[in-house]
Amino acid sequence: MARETFNVDTVHSEVGFSVKHMMISKAKGTFDDFDAVIETDPENLTDSKIEVNIDVSSINTRNNDRDDHLRSADFFDVENHPKATFVATDIKKKSESNYDVTGDLTMIGTTKPVTLDVVYKGQSKDPMSGNTVAGFSGETTINRKDFGLTWNAALETGGVLVSDEVKITFEIEAHK
Repeated sequence: MARETFNVDTVHSEVGFSVKHMMISKAKGTFDDFDAVIETDPENLTDSKIEVNIDVSSINTRNNDRDDHLRSADFFDVENHPKATFVATDIKKKSESNYDVTGDLTMIGTTKPVTLDVVYKGQSKDPMSGNTVAGFSGETTINRKDFGLTWNAALETGGVLVSDEVKITFEIEAHK
């Protein structure tokens, strides 16, 4: 079977993250504006082409002051680096529905390879449009310093305000 093109339905999808805050809790957020194109053969997902583009200025942690700080030059510097991208370079099947998707993640002008743990949720028909719909979920953990995200503040009690490790998660519904 040939590759088919699927576009992400952002209304039914999410790209999120969490980071340890003050060494005792987690701060969570999403990027509300993103798109992705997945070209895949449903019979052979290891031959897929995946490209994701994220509008970093759409960061949403439910706190305007924190979001503005994250958009600033201290963090994402959205004025100079408005997009983050992921382009898959290799896909390996681990089990019936689990895959390692390795690709180039670019943020703030720095590109590094990362591997996503992806679960293929299967396909269904949309009862409203009749279109084929595919579902994917996954996660990875990155070190934010690898991408130049180095701002931090020391705490009186020891430790730092923001951990280096950031967990990235996603739930994707894509329509053919």
